[in-house]
Amino acid sequence: MPMSPIGIFDSGYGGLTILRQIKALLPQYDYLYLGDNARAPYGSRSFEVVYEFTLQAVRHLFDRGCHLVILGCNTASAKALRTIQQNDLPKIDSERRVLGIIRPTTEAIGGLTQSRHVGVVATPGTIRSKTYEMEIAKLHPDITVTGEACPMWVPLVENSEYDSPGADYFVEKRIGNLMRHDPEIDTIILGCTHYPLLINKILKFAPRGVRIVSQGEYVANSLKDYLERHPQMQQRLTQGSSTHFLTTEEVTTFCQNASIFLGDSSIEAERITLG
Repeated sequence: MPMSPIGIFDSGYGGLTILRQIKALLPQYDYLYLGDNARAPYGSRSFEVVYEFTLQAVRHLFDRGCHLVILGCNTASAKALRTIQQNDLPKIDSERRVLGIIRPTTEAIGGLTQSRHVGVVATPGTIRSKTYEMEIAKLHPDITVTGEACPMWVPLVENSEYDSPGADYFVEKRIGNLMRHDPEIDTIILGCTHYPLLINKILKFAPRGVRIVSQGEYVANSLKDYLERHPQMQQRLTQGSSTHFLTTEEVTTFCQNASIFLGDSSIEAERITLG
């Protein structure tokens, strides 16, 4: 039987935090991770470019045998997911699926906030898209959502400065801005997959009692539930407990950075070209 791994795509490295949580919950499946690291970050790019790049990655993962692809990237989930699901999948293969990472978190948020005031910290692109506000409004119309763009947080993580004293200024500034806009916020969603690496700083500057919500746990549980509800997809996926990595970046650089996100220094990757 040819391999049919679960594909996970991100513009950079943050999706590895999603992969890590999914593998912890569902270790039996095969996984294929694709990072478009050479063209990252996507956060400041237009809707059209993010859609174009994301579709290229999805097609590549399909060509590698994936029947199910998860966009482990908030920007891609916000700017490209719906168009790919509605316009492209019916033409490519109606049996294949592409899922995002925003919906699982917004589904869970109603049971996490008491004040019904929620904050979202994310890249400028995700904040501009207002995807979190729209998704939460559909499911929980009583919740007030306030977003705060954090343009410096991804560079801090990707340059291994996330635990440095220099990170304090940028984290304190954005958390402070968010809480000034709405002091009633009791739950903050980390709307970027890089941000879990900044958790020590975020907890340092978030007001006491404010819950910090990282996406990986909710995405993993949502995927488990999805596969239980779609046994026909479950049967298409191979279960060899393997993980392979693809990158558009130089391989040594990718492996060094990926090891930070996965806590694994034995990563090997294959360089590919998209486009």
